[in-house]
Amino acid sequence: MPKTAPLRPRRGHLAETMASLGELLREWLPRQRWFAGKDRLVAELGLLSMTELFPGCLHLLVHTGQGPVPAPGGAPPAGDCYQLLLGVREQPSPRLGRAIIGQVQDGPLAGRTVYDALHDPRSAQLLLERLRHPGKAGPLRFESDPARPVPGGLVPRLLDAEQSNSSLIYGDEFILKLFRRIQPGVNPDLEVPDALARQGCGRVPAPVAWMRTTHPYEATLGVLQPFLHDASDGWTLSLNALASGDDFTVQARELGRAMADVHLALASAFPAGPPGENGRTAAAMTERLTTAAHCVPALQPFVPGLRAAFAALSTCDSGPPAQRIHGDLHLGQVLRAGRDWFVIDFEGEPSRPLSERRSAHSPVRDIAGMLRSFDYAARQRRPWRPEWARRCREAFCAGYAARAGWDPRKKHGLLRAYETDRAVYEVLYEARHRPDWLPVPMAAIERLAVRGD
Repeated sequence: MPKTAPLRPRRGHLAETMASLGELLREWLPRQRWFAGKDRLVAELGLLSMTELFPGCLHLLVHTGQGPVPAPGGAPPAGDCYQLLLGVREQPSPRLGRAIIGQVQDGPLAGRTVYDALHDPRSAQLLLERLRHPGKAGPLRFESDPARPVPGGLVPRLLDAEQSNSSLIYGDEFILKLFRRIQPGVNPDLEVPDALARQGCGRVPAPVAWMRTTHPYEATLGVLQPFLHDASDGWTLSLNALASGDDFTVQARELGRAMADVHLALASAFPAGPPGENGRTAAAMTERLTTAAHCVPALQPFVPGLRAAFAALSTCDSGPPAQRIHGDLHLGQVLRAGRDWFVIDFEGEPSRPLSERRSAHSPVRDIAGMLRSFDYAARQRRPWRPEWARRCREAFCAGYAARAGWDPRKKHGLLRAYETDRAVYEVLYEARHRPDWLPVPMAAIERLAVRGD
């Protein structure tokens, strides 16, 4: 393996290093699936933090967007902050292939080739060693639960399916999720599983190690958890059932019970939220509808019926108390291992502010997300199977009611409003990213607006 001279980033060299990497990163970042600004040029690019994790690997926090990079200790900048792990070599291995970002032409790294270090098994193994042995590296902090030791020598592999983050599997025993888009504060994907583990909730894999930063602000960077290698996600299981003509109601009912377990544990682990304010919630939903209809003309004929769904929310009972929830629940966020269901990925929607993702919401929002997911599964191939989705939806709600002590189906106005809001979000997302999928949420829009189901 080629030797790599140690890199010693100094505060005075941050601007010079960023200038030398700028051209490469401006071209590379928009091509990454986890980069949120694919539809606009990277006009502003600033280096917030640079730390040498180990020889030949730099940890960077990079600011993109409009506005100047803030002074040390100042307020968080407008725009986005991304976490990068860059390998730096004079003679990179050909096996790195598509991980190579390019060769630096000038500055402190002139003549060296930089690449995404997560594709490098050596870097991935050294990163695990950092997590196995708590300590510091500049502003970075590596911490772990001493009651859950992690063995060394686990072979890493990078998951290709991630959309908004990057994950490494170690020996099919642990999974390290590295957050790409960084916001100030504790990430819910660390905070929530840790709190649920303390509650004794076995439905969520507990964190065993994590990394965070103290500069330019406190933020979570990554979480290591047990990997359920024998598990299948709910999306795959539901599609397999559809393809085989099998019923899925037993699994859906058990999933409803599992989700109720998680909600009950969340209600115990975190302070209760304020009483539901349906009027304010309805106004926010209506505002999102107006924005979506402006962007997607196909929505416009259904706006009056959809507004009626939100208006009805203002007059119905508030439902269950607001509490911490999952925030982005669907069949891809649940795993079945053996006879048990597990819930993962408590990060919430990465596009939403972290403060919003950590705040209390109605648990009906999670339920609506899962109901919409059953509908998506049923419409993956022709002929569509709306009856299959209806049975799964009923079974899920029945299982939830049996464990939670209240029935989502009896909160019709509340459930309709949250499901409508979710469908509006889906329409906007599909129109922007997957136009071929637009008919799926549009079918729900027609149902919810015209019939009010």
